[in-house]
Order: sequence, then C-alpha cells, then structure tokens
Amino acid sequence: MEAGLTEISKPLLATLRGERRTVPPIWLMRQAGRYLPEYRELRATKGGFLELVNDSDAAAEVTVQPLRRFGFDGAILFSDILVIPQALGQKLWFVAGEGPRLAPLMENRAMIDALDAYDPEILAPVFETVRKVAAMLPVTTTFLGFAGSPWTIATYMVAGQGSREQADARLLAYQDREGFQALIDRIEAATIDYLSRQIEAGVEAVQLFDSWAGSLCPAEFERWVIAPNARIIAALRARHPGVPLIGFPKGAGGKLAAYARETGADAIGLDETVDPVWANAVLPDGLPVQGNLDPLALVAGGERLSEAVAGILGAFPERPHIFNLGHGIRQETPISHVEALVAQVRGEQ
Repeated sequence: MEAGLTEISKPLLATLRGERRTVPPIWLMRQAGRYLPEYRELRATKGGFLELVNDSDAAAEVTVQPLRRFGFDGAILFSDILVIPQALGQKLWFVAGEGPRLAPLMENRAMIDALDAYDPEILAPVFETVRKVAAMLPVTTTFLGFAGSPWTIATYMVAGQGSREQADARLLAYQDREGFQALIDRIEAATIDYLSRQIEAGVEAVQLFDSWAGSLCPAEFERWVIAPNARIIAALRARHPGVPLIGFPKGAGGKLAAYARETGADAIGLDETVDPVWANAVLPDGLPVQGNLDPLALVAGGERLSEAVAGILGAFPERPHIFNLGHGIRQETPISHVEALVAQVRGEQ
C-alpha cells in the first residue's frame, strides 16, 4: 500500500507521524488481557501465561479480541517485556495472582557474566504471532509492537521481580558501574534485535516501556534511561526508517522534556501523574503525545470518568494526540466503562 493511502486509512499511524486528527485515535495499554471474559476463557484452556504467549495462534487471537469489542485504532502485540531476559538464559515463570518471577541476579556480578548469549530463536513464537496478527487486522488498524526499556528490564533481572523502589538495581548501579553497564548493554543489544524482528514480521510502530523510570535521580535517569533508549531509537531508525517509535518513561515527571529531546522518540507516552496541560507546554512543538487517563478513573466510570476524559481531550488543542491510559488497564475494569470511554473520545455521546 502506498504511504499516502496508509496514512489516510490508519489514523493512529498518521498521528504518530505528526498529523493531528480532530478525533484522536485511541488504544489502551494492556487492552488485550484479564478484564475481557473472552481472554479469561481462552487462558483457562491454555494453562499459564507463558503457555499463552508461546502459542502463536492463541496469542494472535488475544491480540485482536479487544478490536472486535471496541474497534480500537491500534492493536498491540500480546506478549510480555520479560521475554528478553528469557532469551538471555534467565529462568522466567509466572506465579498465579502475583505476576512474573525471574531467578534473581542481585549483586552477583558472576551471575550477570554467566548469562547466555542472546538467542532470538527463543522468541520465535512472538515473531510468528506478529505475522499472524498482521494478516488478520482491518486496514484501518495500526499494529504496535513493544519491548521493555533496558533500565526496567534490568530491575526485574537483578531483583527477580518488580518492586516499588527498585532498590536492588539502583544499589548495584552505584556499587558496580561496570557490571551494571554490561547488563544494560546486553539488554540494549537484544532489544534492538527483538524490535527489529518484530518490525520485519509486520508491526508498524513500536513502544518502549520504561515502567520504573521514575525511581531514579536525575543523573542516574540520564545514564540508565535516556542514554540506552536514545541508542535503541537511533539503531532502529537506521534499520527501519519511517517506523514510529514511542517512548514511555513512566514517572519521569520533570525529566520528561529532557527524555523527549535527547532520546529522539517520535512520540511520548504520558503516565497518569503528568498534567497534560503542562506536558503540552514543555514538550517540543508538534511532538505527538499519548495518554494519559488514570486507569482507576476508567474503573470508577460515570461523571468522574467523563470529566477526566474531557480534560485530556482539551489539553492538546494543536498537538497530535493519541488517547490512551496513563498505564495498563486494570483487571476489574467494567466493559461498559471502556465502551463509554471510546464513545466519548469519538464524540458519539
């Protein structure tokens, strides 16, 4: 399909490329998942989460389920950010009701050095899912791939699980600069290859999730968030010119403008703590933004939801904007609230 036709028929892709739409395109982080009864039904037949991710037919089905219900403008690949540690030889499993677990590296430099060489064949089911989904999507839907950013991935690899303060990784980054940099470098190289293969298989844009970026002081943020993401974006842009790259540094706060300038991301995701009016004022002119409804406002619904949506819609009078949540949709979110959100964003209520 010619580029002009692609941009006309795909509102989300056009917005990522700098076109402002009167009605902003919409997709939701974690839109394929546990709040959908059809997802829960399918997962029950497959066993665990990783079994679902590694079954390409099932993962493709999960990816398109929310499109059938809500007609979102974007489909995001159903997978997990922690497949990268798995491809580096770190054991990965999921605990029901608690989430992912990795065999922790902690402050043991020998364990970091003993990681395997990156093996993309471990991720072959993900690339097959991409190919299957790409063949299934409506012509108007943009297909998004993703990966975790090196800092966030490293926090899980070091501690073995998520934590609020990421203290183990932060301490290791201070105590062993060389060792921690070696870990970041390995994640970075694997991420470039992983996202490149997603693009080659059929995704049209990618998002870098730095879910734990907010735990770092400014100097550490510059070193472990901005610098690796800038290198990943530069490498992908060289390999795949024209493929938009979304940066999502959750919790960046006042460091958001520096992240936008220095990483070179084509669009910036805003978490729910960011004032969208402030973001519109401080971010580079014309840079597309994505976000940033509080996921709990979507759970609550009603008048508070309508007010929050209206405030976000009014915050970007001239800037290209993609409507999204400030983080992932919650399991307890009522389907009717998502339907109301889509209707309000599209001016149908």
